[in-house]
Parts: sequence; C-alpha cells; structure tokens
Amino acid sequence: MMAALLLRRDKKSTAAHLKSDLNRTDNSSGVRQLQELLDSVLNPEKPPADTEALDWCKCLIAGEEGFEEFCKTVRSYDNATLCGLVWTANFVAYRCRTCGISPCMSLCAECFNNGDHTGHDFNMFRSQAGGACDCGDSNVMRETGFCRRHRLRTGENVPSVPRDLLLMSEMVLPRFIICIIQYLRDGYTEPDTSAERDLQKVLQQLEPQITFLEELTKMGGAMRTVLTKILTNQQTFKDLSMGQEENVFAKKNYENYLSALKNSGLVSVEEKAQTGAAEPTRGSETGALGLLGAAAPSSSESNKEEDQDGQSIGQRKRVKLSSSTKDPSIMDSLKHKCFLEELLFWTIKYEFPQKMVTFLLNMLPDQDYKITFTKTFVQHYAFIMKTLMKSQESDTMSNRIVHISVQLFSNEDLARHVTEECQLLDIMVTVLLYMMESCLIKSELQDEENSRHVVVNCSEALLKNNTYWPLVSDFINILSHQSVAKKFLEDHSLLMLWMSFVSFFQGMNLNKRELSEHVEFESQTYYAAFAAELEACAQPMWGLLTHCKVKETQEYTKTVVRYCLETLQIWFDAIGFVDELAPNQVTFHLPLHRYYAMFLSKAVKCQGLDLESLLPDQEMLMRIMVHPLQIQASLSEIHSNMWVRNGLQIKGQAMTYVQSHFCNSMIDPDIFLLQVCASRLDPDYFISSVFERFKVVDLLTMASVHQNTALDGEQERPMLEGALTFLVILSSLRIHLGMADDEILRAEMVSQLCMNDRTHSSLLDLIPENPNPKSGIVPGSCSFEEMLSAVADFKAPVFELGGSMQQGMYTPKAEVWEKEFDPIMVILRTVYRRDVQSAMDRYSAFLKQSGMHTTGNPWPPYKERTPLHPCYKGLDRLLHCKTLHIVIFTLLYKIWLDHSNMSEHVLCMVLYLIELGLDNQVEEDKGDEEPCIEEHCHDSWFPGTNLLSNLHHVINYVRVRVPETAPEVKREREPPASTSAEASNFGQNSRRLTGNWRENVREAQVFSLVAERRRKFQEIINRSSTEASQAVRPKSSSTRWVPPGTPPQLVTEILEIHESMLSLLIKLHQKLSAKQNSLSATWLEDMDANPNRHAHGDGITAIERILTKAATRSHQSKRSIQEICGKVFPPVAPKKNSPTAKKTMDKEERRQRARERQQKLLAEFASRQKSFMETAMDVESPDTEAAMDLGASEVKESEVLYDCVICGQSGPSTEDRPTGLVVLLQASSVLGHRCKSDEAKKLPTTDEERIYPVDTCGAAHDVRLALMQSFFKDSSCLQSVSIGWDGGVYVQTCGHTLHIDCHKSYMESLRNDQVMQGFSVDKGEFTCPLCRQFANSVLPCRPGRSTEVVSWHMPSNKKTSVLVKEVEDLQEQLGFFPTESNLSKEMELVIKDIKNTTQRKYMDYGKNPGSPDNDFLFMYSVARTNLELELVHRGGNLCSGGASGAAKRSCLNQLFHVLAMHMRLYSIDSAYNPWTRLTQVAPSRDNCLDDERPEVPMLFRDCPSLLIIFVLTMPQPLRKEHFICLVRMLYNLQYTQALAALSAKFSLEERQAWSTSGTLKKNAFNAEKSYEALLSHVITELSKVKTVYDVNTDEPSMLSSSVWSPQSIEYSLQQFCLPYLRLSCLLQHHLYGDNLSGCPEEEEFSGLAGCLGLLDPAPQPSNPMYSASCLDWTVSAFDLMSQWCSEVTGLADTQAEKSMTLLVQDLQWASPHLLHLPDNYNTIFQYYHKKACTACKKVPKDPALCLVCGTFVCLKGLCCKQHGICECVWHSQHCGAATGIFLLINASVIIIIRGHRFCLWGSVYLDAHGEEDRDLRRGKPLFLCVERYRVLEQQWVSHTFDHINKRWGPHYNGL
Repeated sequence: MMAALLLRRDKKSTAAHLKSDLNRTDNSSGVRQLQELLDSVLNPEKPPADTEALDWCKCLIAGEEGFEEFCKTVRSYDNATLCGLVWTANFVAYRCRTCGISPCMSLCAECFNNGDHTGHDFNMFRSQAGGACDCGDSNVMRETGFCRRHRLRTGENVPSVPRDLLLMSEMVLPRFIICIIQYLRDGYTEPDTSAERDLQKVLQQLEPQITFLEELTKMGGAMRTVLTKILTNQQTFKDLSMGQEENVFAKKNYENYLSALKNSGLVSVEEKAQTGAAEPTRGSETGALGLLGAAAPSSSESNKEEDQDGQSIGQRKRVKLSSSTKDPSIMDSLKHKCFLEELLFWTIKYEFPQKMVTFLLNMLPDQDYKITFTKTFVQHYAFIMKTLMKSQESDTMSNRIVHISVQLFSNEDLARHVTEECQLLDIMVTVLLYMMESCLIKSELQDEENSRHVVVNCSEALLKNNTYWPLVSDFINILSHQSVAKKFLEDHSLLMLWMSFVSFFQGMNLNKRELSEHVEFESQTYYAAFAAELEACAQPMWGLLTHCKVKETQEYTKTVVRYCLETLQIWFDAIGFVDELAPNQVTFHLPLHRYYAMFLSKAVKCQGLDLESLLPDQEMLMRIMVHPLQIQASLSEIHSNMWVRNGLQIKGQAMTYVQSHFCNSMIDPDIFLLQVCASRLDPDYFISSVFERFKVVDLLTMASVHQNTALDGEQERPMLEGALTFLVILSSLRIHLGMADDEILRAEMVSQLCMNDRTHSSLLDLIPENPNPKSGIVPGSCSFEEMLSAVADFKAPVFELGGSMQQGMYTPKAEVWEKEFDPIMVILRTVYRRDVQSAMDRYSAFLKQSGMHTTGNPWPPYKERTPLHPCYKGLDRLLHCKTLHIVIFTLLYKIWLDHSNMSEHVLCMVLYLIELGLDNQVEEDKGDEEPCIEEHCHDSWFPGTNLLSNLHHVINYVRVRVPETAPEVKREREPPASTSAEASNFGQNSRRLTGNWRENVREAQVFSLVAERRRKFQEIINRSSTEASQAVRPKSSSTRWVPPGTPPQLVTEILEIHESMLSLLIKLHQKLSAKQNSLSATWLEDMDANPNRHAHGDGITAIERILTKAATRSHQSKRSIQEICGKVFPPVAPKKNSPTAKKTMDKEERRQRARERQQKLLAEFASRQKSFMETAMDVESPDTEAAMDLGASEVKESEVLYDCVICGQSGPSTEDRPTGLVVLLQASSVLGHRCKSDEAKKLPTTDEERIYPVDTCGAAHDVRLALMQSFFKDSSCLQSVSIGWDGGVYVQTCGHTLHIDCHKSYMESLRNDQVMQGFSVDKGEFTCPLCRQFANSVLPCRPGRSTEVVSWHMPSNKKTSVLVKEVEDLQEQLGFFPTESNLSKEMELVIKDIKNTTQRKYMDYGKNPGSPDNDFLFMYSVARTNLELELVHRGGNLCSGGASGAAKRSCLNQLFHVLAMHMRLYSIDSAYNPWTRLTQVAPSRDNCLDDERPEVPMLFRDCPSLLIIFVLTMPQPLRKEHFICLVRMLYNLQYTQALAALSAKFSLEERQAWSTSGTLKKNAFNAEKSYEALLSHVITELSKVKTVYDVNTDEPSMLSSSVWSPQSIEYSLQQFCLPYLRLSCLLQHHLYGDNLSGCPEEEEFSGLAGCLGLLDPAPQPSNPMYSASCLDWTVSAFDLMSQWCSEVTGLADTQAEKSMTLLVQDLQWASPHLLHLPDNYNTIFQYYHKKACTACKKVPKDPALCLVCGTFVCLKGLCCKQHGICECVWHSQHCGAATGIFLLINASVIIIIRGHRFCLWGSVYLDAHGEEDRDLRRGKPLFLCVERYRVLEQQWVSHTFDHINKRWGPHYNGL
C-alpha cells in the first residue's frame, strides 16, 4: 500500500523523504518503506527494457540532489592511488620495459605522456585483448615511471566520506544487483536445449543496467568500497538469492540457476554416474603414470576392447585422471557464497560479455575486491576453460579471459597467495590435462600395433585454433614469479603430472615417408604441432629455467632431470622401442628430450652440478640419442628430395624446426643432447651410427663401384655432405658447451648479418631470445645495442629516384668478416639453403675488395673454437677414433681419384674435420678401451686413435668387395648405375652374408647394445687375416638386405694403395693447383716466415694450413711431408679416368664458350641501352632531329623519320599511316596548389591551428574569372584568362614512337591477355612496348619535311609594322577544315582523350556549358598548363638553361600541332580580334548596345593566354618572325599592365610626384621607351575617373612607408613581366628548337629579352638594364595606352572598386609544396587517431590525412560515402584532380591514389634505426625522414608516381 503511494509521488521528493527517514536513529519504518518500494520497482518479472526502475534507482541513490551532482560529490572523495583505467581491444596503450617489473605492464596514453620516459625502452601498441593501466601499482612497475598524478598519491589525503552520502546506495544496490542476476538466470538456456538460444538478445536488453554499474565504478574509491561490501557480503547473498518463499517467479528462477550450476564441474554429473565415481585417492601417483599407460594395464585392455572408439578412451582416461589430482574439489560442481561469485558465473555462462568484463575489471583498484575476485576467478577457472572449449566464439572469449587473468596473475603477491590458498597450480595443470585429453589419439611411432603411447591429435580444433592459449599464457605468467615457480618445482606429484602432460606432445604429428606416389592431401597440421610444442611445452620450460640459475636451486634441477628420465623410460616402453628405429618415419617433436637437455645444460652452466650425476646408463643414452639423430638425418633427407612425395609441408617442417623463434627450443637442445651422448658413448659406435642413420655406409668403400640399397644415385652426394656437415656442427658448435651468453649473442648476430644486411627489427626478430622468450625482451637489451655496434656498421636509409627506398641497415664490419665469419653457425641457422650461398658470396666479395683473396672462389673459412667446458671433454674423442679416420682416408682417396658423387663440399668438410682434430687433441688414456673388440676391429688400419699420428700412417693394401662387372684390376668400365632394391627382408640374412670373412675373428659375443652396433659396424669395415690388406666393403645398411640373384655378384679384390692421409693431401694439393710439384720440398720453411696468410682462401690454402699444423705439432709428420714433397711424382691416374677426364675437359670448354657468347650478348645489349638512354635524355623534339648523317645536299628533301617500337620499321609519319608518340595524359592540380610564399603550410596538430586554402593559385584564378564574368561578356572573358590550374591536363612522354595501327593491334593483344596487369586496357592504358613506362594515349606526329623548318627559322629584316600587317592578314585567313584522313581522325581522338582525362567541372567555366568558347578556353589552357608545369620542373625560372633534367624529351611540339589543328575550327570574330586592339588606335566605336556587356578591357587580359591563342589560331607552321612580332606586341601590353598595377600601389602623394616628374620627359625623343614618361601617362589617364584610385584611400597604404626609388620601380616592373617572358621563351624553344641559354638569376630578364629578340644581343655591361628599352611601338605609345586606359575608366562607377582588384594582379607564384609535417610522428598520431570525422562525427576506424591540403578523411569509411565513392577517392578527385597523397594515421604509411588505381608508397617516418614501422606494429618512436619526404614531393610535382611506383592495384572507389 505504502509503495503505491510512494510511486505516485515525485521521485526526487520521495528520495529526500526516505533519506531523512533512514537517517533517524530508529529507521525501521524507513527501511520497511524502502523495501516495499524496491519490491514493486525492481520486479524481475517486468521486461528489463523498461528503464523506469533504473531511473528510480538513480534518484534514490542520489537523494535530493540530481544524479550528476551526486556523481561529482562522490568523486571528490576518491581515495584511489591507482589509475586502473580499463580498455578493450584496439585501444592504443604504452609499455615501458625500463619501468616494468612484470613484462605485461601497460599504461594508458594519458599516464604515459604525464610520466617521464625519455631515453627508456618503450613502445606504443594496439591492445589485442584489452587491458588496464598499471600506473600507481608498485607491484607491477617501478615508482619512477608513475605519472605526476599517481606519483603524488593524491588519493591519500582525501577527507573521509560522510555516512549519509552513500547510505541509500548501500540499501538500494544489493536489490539492484540481485535484480540483474535474476534477469541473467531467467534469460539463460543451455546450448543443447531446443529453444532458440539468443544470449546476445538478453545482454542487449540488460545493457543500460550494466552500463549503470560501470558508471558507479567510475565514481572512484568511495563508491567502489560500497560495491565491494555488497558483492562480497555472504549474508546479503543468502537473504536475497532464493527470493521470498511465496514468490513463484523467484523460486523458478532459483531452480533455473541450480540446474545451470549442476554441470559446472570438470567432470559432468552424468559422467560421474556412469563410471561409479572412482574414489579419489589423494596424492596417488599411479593416476599420473596411468596416463602414460605404463602402470595401468586396464587402459590398454580397454583399448583392445573398444578398438579406437575415441570417445570412450577419452572418458576412461578422464576418470583415471580425476583420481590423481590432489583436490577433488576441482572436479566438483561450483557452490556460490556471494554476489560476486554468481556474477562471475553468469559472465562465464554468457561467454564474457565486454560490458561485464569491464565492470569486473573497473573494480580492481579496490584491494579487498581484488583479493576476493582473484580467488573467485581461480575457483571458477576449470569451469571457464570448460566453457571456452565448447564456445563457438573461442577467439573473442580467449581475449576476454586473458584480459582479466593478466590483471590478476601479473601481480606476484596475489599469484603466490592464490597458489598457496586455492591450489592454483594444481588447477591449471589439471585443467590443461583435461583439455588435451579431449583430443588424444594412439601414437603410431615405432611399433604401430602394440604402442600404448597416446599423443594429441594436431588436426583437432583445440590445437588448430590454439584454443588452449589463454590457459597456457596464464600458466607461463604465474611461472614467471619465483615464489610460484619454486612451489611448482618442489611439488613432486605436480611435476610428475606435468611430465605426463608434456609426454602427450612427444612424437605428435608423425611423418611417414611416401615411397610410391605423391600424397593426395597435404595436411597443414604441422603449424598446430609446432605452435603447441613452443607454447605449451617450451615456454613453461624456459619459465622454469629462469629460476634455476644459482647453486641453491640444484635440487630443483635434479628433480626435473630425474622425472624427465623416468618419463622417457616410460615412453620408450610405451612405444616399444628397443634399439632399432622403424624406417621412414620422423617426428620433429621430442619435448621430453628437450626438457632433459635444457635442464642438463643449465645444471652444468649455472649451478655447477657434475654432469655424470645427471646422466643415465650407457644403454639409456644410446636410446636417447636415436630420435634426435633421426631428425638430423631426416633434415638431410628432406633437402636431398627424398621426401618430395610428402609435398611441400615436410619442407615447411624442416624450415620451422630451425627457424629463429623455434631453434633455441628445438634444434639447439637436440644438438646439445647429441653432443652429450657423443661425449659419453664409444666414439666408434657413435660415428658408425651417424653414417648408418644417414644411409651412406655403402658409399664408404674404396671401390669405384658400389651398390647402395637405401639411396638413389643423385641422393648419395647430398646425404654424404649432410652427414659430414652434421659431424662438423656436432664437434664445433659450442652454444651449450661453455660459451657465455654474450658470446652466444655475438655469434648469433654475426651469422645473421653475414647472410644479409639486416634492419634492426629483423635482427631482433631473428636472434633467438635466449633464456626467456615470453617477455619479448632480449636478455640485457642494452647489451644487444652494444653488441650490435661492436659487430656492425649502420648504413643510413638510401633513396634512389628510381623509387626503391632502402631502410636503415646494419652490415658486418670488416674485422668481423676477417675474424668472426663462421660458416658452420650460418649453416645451422639458415632456413633457406640459398642464405648459405648468400653468406659465401658476401664473404668472397669482401675478400676480393680487401685484396685478401682475389682468384677463384674462396672456401668457407675455418674458425678456431672456444675451449670445451671440462664436463664435455669427451666430445673431442669423436675426432680421434679409428672409424672416423678410416672414413676420412677413404674419402680423400675417392676424391683424389674422382669417384662419382664426391664434391668440393665433401672435401671441404673432410678437411674441416681433420683440422678440428688437429686443434682439439685428446690426452691419451689407454685404460678404458676393451681390447678384444678394439684390436680386431681396427688394428691393421691404424695403430692408435690419435689423428696426429694416424695422419702419416701408410696403408698399403685394402681388400674391397666389388661387383664382377667392374673388376678393379682392369678398371676400364664406367660404374653401372646403382640399382635400388625392391624387396627388403628385415635383417634375417644379413649375418649369413658376412660369415666367410668373419671366421678368423674371435667373436666377442657381448650382447649389449654396444656390441650389437659394433658387430654391425664390423661388417662394414672389412678385415683380412694378413696385415697388409684392409678394406672397407660395401654392404647395405643392416635393416635392408639384397636377395641373392639381384644384379652382379660381389667378389673380393685387393687394391694396392701405398698412401697415407698426408700423401693424399699433398696429391690433392697438386690436383687442385693443377701443378705437378705444387709443393717444393722446402715449402714448409717458407711457411714459417708468414703464418698469417692461411686464414682465408680456397682448398689449396686449406690443405697448406693443415699440413703446416701437422708439421708444427709432430716431427714425424714434418719428416713425412718433406719426404713426400721430395719425391716429386705425377699423380697415378688410373686409366679409368681418361673418358671422364675427356668429358670434363669438353664440359669446361663448352662452359667457357657459352660464357663468351653470353658476354658478347650482354655487351651488345648494354650498348643498345646506352644509345637508347642518350636519345631519351635528349631535350630536342623529334621534329628537329633532321637526318644528320645524310649529306648536306640531301637534307633539304628529307622528312623526319620515326622508329616504330613495335614493328621496328623506320619511316616518316604520313597522312595515311601516321606515327605517334607514346604519351601519358593526366589531370593535375599541382599548379593550383601553389602559394605566394615559399614556406610550406604547417599540418595542424592542435584544435587552434587551421589551414586556409584561399591564398592558393587555383583559388585566386577562380575568383578572378568569376569577377570578370560578373561584369563582361562571357565569350570575351573566356579568352582573357587561363584555366587548368586545377584539373589541367598534363602530357608527358617517354619519347618512343609507334605506328598508330601497330598500337591498335598491340592494345587488342593486351585486351586478350588474361594476366592481371596493374592497368586497365579498357581505359586505353598500356605500357610502352620498349621501356615499359605507363601510358594511356598516342599523340600523332605531324607529317612534314624538315625543309620547312629551315625557312621558318630564317631571320628577316622586315620592319615591325610590316610584320604586324602580315600577322593580321594571316589571322584573317579562314580556318580550313582538314581533309578527312587517318591522321585527322587520330588527332580528333586524341583531343577526345585529353577531354576525358579531366572532369567536366574543370572544363566548363562558361555561363553556357559546352559552348565553343568553353572548348576554346580549355584547349589553349592545356598548352598553358604544360608550359607552366615545365617551368615548375625547371625550378620556376629559366636560369639553368636547356640542360635541365626535368625537361626530359618533350612532346609539346606535337601537342601544339594537335591543339592548333583543333582550334583552327574556331575563327575569332574580326570585330573583336584582340590583335587590332593591341596594334592600332581604333576610332572610338559607339558603345555597344546597352543590354550587351562590354568586352574585357585589354589591361585586364592575361598576356600569356593571348600569346598562346594567337599562336594556335594562326595557320601552321608559323614563321619565327611572326612569332617574335606577337611576343613584342604583347610585351607592350604586359608592360602597360605592370605600370598600371604599380601605380595602384603608390600613395596619393607619390602618384602626383611621379605624374609631374614624368610629364616633363614626355617630349624627349625616346619618351616611348622611358618608364617615367609612360608611368606618368598611365597615372594621368587612370586618374581621369576618381573612383579608380579612390579605393585604396580608405586604408593607409601599407607600402607608403617605403619610398619608391627608381631602382625599386624598375625591379618590380621586371618581376611583373618575367612570367610572360619565361613562357614566351619556353614556347619559342619548343616551336623552333632554339636553345635556352643559362644565366645567373639577377640577369634573367635581360637574358630572356635577348633570347626573344626584344633587345639587341649587344652587351651593355655598363648601364643597368631597363625593362622599358624592350618596348617596340608601331603606333604612338601614348595614344595606344590612352585607349587601353579608357577601356577601364569607361566602366560604370559601380564597378570601379572591383576593376581595381582586376588591375592589381599578382603573377608570381612560389613552387608547389606538400604540407610541412612535424618531426615526431607521435604529434600527428595523438591528435588525429582519436579525432572525430567531420562528416559522421564518429572516430574513423582508418583515419587518413591529405598531405596536399590537410583535410582529415575516413579511409574506406562507409559513413562518408558519396555517390558510391568512398571519401579518400572522392577527396582525391576534388583536391588533386584524381591524384591524392594520403597519410594513414594508424599505419604511418602513405598511399597514393591516381585515377582508378592506388599504391602503397611507403613511409616518410622512420625510427631511430632508419626503419619504417608499417601499421605501427613495433610502436617505436618515429621521426620524419626529410629526404624521403622530399622524394615524395618531387614525384608529386613531376607527376611521376605512375612511372616510379610499380605495385598498383584498382581501388574500385572503396578507399
């Protein structure tokens, strides 16, 4: 009842009334009233869209003051010391590594800009998942980085909150929150129910309510405290959660909630019921092992029963798993105790709606809330991940989860707290296991039938889409805290669980080699596999390793190593691996091996543990070695094309395995592990395993012919090279064997720089992040810079006008090439084989350049190694074992005899191994060799194991097994092609074969793995009873056997050898240097003198280096060398050699000839190119290039000849078959954007700055024309000005010509060519067939003899008056219509092209569009535009003369001809012909009819326009004398205009003074050429009407202060006339081919006047030049001037002031500029990236700026589309006549729009290392690169975007 009354009252007064009631001591009635009111207002049965309830809440909370006021009041009590601003995806934030404690630290822009981060390592980034600002939180960042506001901790001294302020909030809000929760309960339906599931809809309806909660959190600390109380109060929750008893709705609502809770456990209720819920045995580890199938027979049985029924395996496993965790509560359903818990529950159920996430995060600055929320989050963690796995939108959801978790887990105290209290680690590991269990399959590695091992299936969505990353990222995040990591490492059962998790990835994504046909479907699962191993296994491993750096942590390492070995043992058992690998399979994923390897490495390197104590027994080591070795062999196989049938993806895997982000977690640990095995196992066994794995055992025979059952012929060489290279890497790589971190960094850097010059960012990317990749910080980032400057030089960014823009690069210093280039490291780190070649090419270029090695190709240099860590000393035994020495001896022998499949690389690696052996000696210890096997195996080959002593040991006889068909005795046959065996019976008969020559050996029946492998290897090494003969015999690798009856039988032969390794080396030296006695007996003595010359060179140098080392280290060797060199003997070349030798000779000769041919062709091509370049750069126009080489007599008759670049014929252009120039027509507004000042306008970066476009040339001309049109006759106006400043048509050519009919067929062929070109053939676009320059039209050349040219040029001595008459007569001639011919048709077509180039609005300036006058204006303006642009390209004046690069071959002559042809169709009405008004004093005509407007007065007309009109309308060709006459007459007019304009600038007194002083001179004889007389005349004439000069008197003239001297007057007159003279001169140059003579700028006027014949060229050095002396009057100057002035004064008075502005025109424009940009890109970015678009008032997604005029536009924005055209394209049409230059704010790149195409130009902002940062991905500070900006401007002004930028694409109006 009460509530009804209250509801009727005004909300505000009700609120006030209730508030006062509640403030009484006895407030029970107030409470009751409020509750009743809230019951009716906040009724969850009302639809949530009804906002009445919300308004009530706002009013009740605020009390009597309004809600806005209330907000302000509460804010004033804000006591927060943290910023805590929450942002969502795509927000721009900052990260400073210098200030951050946690790598995830981030700051909002405001806090960043208000803090001091100068010189710090920071970057700007676009948030991926959202985040929150950490300013003020000292757990996450150092206090020095706080901004001003949070450093001062302004929140701490805020007064305490008055009790009554928030009283109502405390009462009302709990009801409001339960109301929201009830809506959420009500709206939720399970995904599998039949009802239409529309969660979004529910959320949309609740939007206002949740927004209200968000607003509350933003009120600051006081309100957050209230909210925290409410959200965490368990009692309130109890009271309100169920609703009142009698309320049916509430009851149903609560049941809905309970049923939703039911399935929130990890194991759903149904599953539990099915499996009878196994009793959870706490801490039992069998469960963990059960996962691996070792101690759980039940699981393997169930496999058999259900046979691959994946679902139920998963379930069984899951139950096993649930029994193994410590805390069963992880598995159970959730229970909620407060609002916060239920709110989070629904947030998860609704898949993390953004608003809810923001609300929950906004509360985090409240410390109590933070702790409770973190616990709640952990409690729901399993449920979150379960929901994520089922979600359709897992990507969005992942981002939102991480958005929350990163805020909680980056804080070490908090993370430690929940680890201890809530078992966070257990939960995470369990959930990870649970997640992966959903996609397990049986492993097919090794023993497919009986394998009990399970691996993840990489094609499952969970792995493919990376759904697990939020979990893994949280896990890595908490492991980065030392306290948490220690907990993890101390908890053995957790570690065991973790190992079982890692083993799910061991052996995943197995590759089986396809042997018969190509695989049908190439699976791309390997991406998922590599990502999973890196993220889920390697990164947590690196995280743990960071905490195992000191002695105190030894125990942790021991534990991990122990569990690794245990798990490995379980794995070997599970896959059924004993000692032989299943053939033709490889997996790149061995995370268990890598964990073991990395912890071993850390233990020895940092913790001082003894390696022995961590290693297993020999047998286990042998097993551990097998799989990593298999990967190395497979890499070689893949590169040898043995896996080619598996498709490209297998190459992808091989590349990813060594790629920079993976190598330190994959190949490095693998190689290290192999090094450990090699240092601990028997070296002979290890070496034999390597050759066997690489399948090249059969190759190691001395016989010239062998059979290899495993490899094809062409695979043998790369596999042998691979095996040797691997051995070299294994014995020389020191990354984990004793190098310090700095040395590793240096080596990595050097190897990357040697492959290619690198940019700073790519170098950062390519160098594996050493210990801890998650942080993204290279360890000791400062030392990265120091190291870089130590090894590399910086090459600043380069700019070539050709358009290719290099970025700043680092290149190795010379001493690095000389001393540190390490080819082995390069081979290890190259993803593409070509990079190795590139490094070698760069190395040889360096040697040539520095003169260290100039002939032939150098070999990879040998690099001395850092000493081994004592623990790994055993590795050197590899180099000192007989097996390796036998292999080396055999290979040297085979190379010397040119056996098949030997290569330079093989020799290089063999020598490298010898040298490594010489450099790394082993202390002789005889004790541990088992004599029985050792002696029999190798004795008669070599006496001991030391390489140094074995070098000079001579081997006399060797017994080999060869096929009968190639008996070694005769040695005449070529070896038969090796055949591969079809059948392969696995090893049953292999022993029988070997029986006959093994009988005399005491068999050592030791059946250890060692003995097995030894025995196999004894079969490879052939022995005989006599000491003299020893042999290596070919045998198939033991797993393959060749059935009897396959081609030829093997027989035993004995070869005489009589060589030692030294003698073979010396013979190879002779062979390589092609000299008989290349080493004299005394060469060793000579060597001692110069020890250094061996460092760089080819094979010869390498051999000399080895011999020198051997000689200095052993007297015996020295003696042997001298002996061998003493017996100078020719190499014993077996006869077998001759045919191949002949072959190679022929081959060499053929190659030589081919090379010569190629050189010849190239030279010819170069000379052609040179001549083409010369013609292209020529300034002369083609017409004047008369055929000079003909005799002078013939010149008169000859025509101009053109070459057609399509058909190659050369001939004149005729009416029937015209030739044309290839041209590009483009509309241009460059001229219109010129301003008066030479300063570029600044780009505005604050709201105060603006750009005003009124002062541009285009705007000024528009105003002028409009003014004229308002007073004068339209047709006359259209002849008095030029248009084309905006949207004029510019014509440029590459200078090549073609027949027009050839061009048409060329266009046809382009049209039929389906290839995507960058241009549109339908629009007439093509590329010049010769130089590929972009073009879109052909300009016909006019036929004609060059004889006319001669008569044109003849100077004549006719008087000016005669010429004036002649000109008048010529103008009277009627325009003849040309006869219809191909030529005239083409000319009409070109005119059409020209008109279509620009938009209509740039052509119609007349009152009646489409009139002939309009057309006439447009045509002569095209000529004007082209002349003006050429002037701009020449720098705005003609001082530089003809040799300006900008005036590349010009087509103006042809253009004028075409325009003239067109314009002769218009005749000028003689009554209005300006010529008569220029040259005659006309009798005063009666004023024309009143209604018709007057003509434009001569003084208002534009002289250059008139000149062009005259030239184009007179009959062609025009004689030069007539042209000069035109120029003179118009100069008179221009000069008079100058005087009139000048006089208008005078003050009244000055005008009178000049008027009187000039009147005195009027009667002098040269008065007509005296400026004083003429000036005074003009002043007098114009003063006749008061109004002309009166305009100025209103405001005092600015210039009155400066007095006009004769010099300043002369100067300003010259400046006024200069533009006209420049244009006339240029026109003359194009029409008549006159050279432009250069001159200094101050003499430009006299130079031009002389050139045009206005002045006698006689030099007048003494007296200063007067512009008046150029005048040439045919009638009385004063009369003519009076007539011109009277036209102005005759205008009606009303028009007087306007006429004045027309008189004072300014003709000088500065050259065009793009806007002036700020130095730091951040200035632009901060202002514009948040700026709202003017059209749609929203912040655009892709904002852009026009760099010509500064307009802000939306790129691709649909909001600003007009007529289907997006804003950038629209703007480019209006501002630049279809050329637009835009800076994309969010990407820092510039994009060019040209017509219907666009291209990315690049960036003008570079970082400190001279690099672009496209899309601001790296977010480093960027600075303006002035040179690049200049290049951009230059391309804009010279209209060369189309030619220089190559990558164009259509934009379809969508930009």
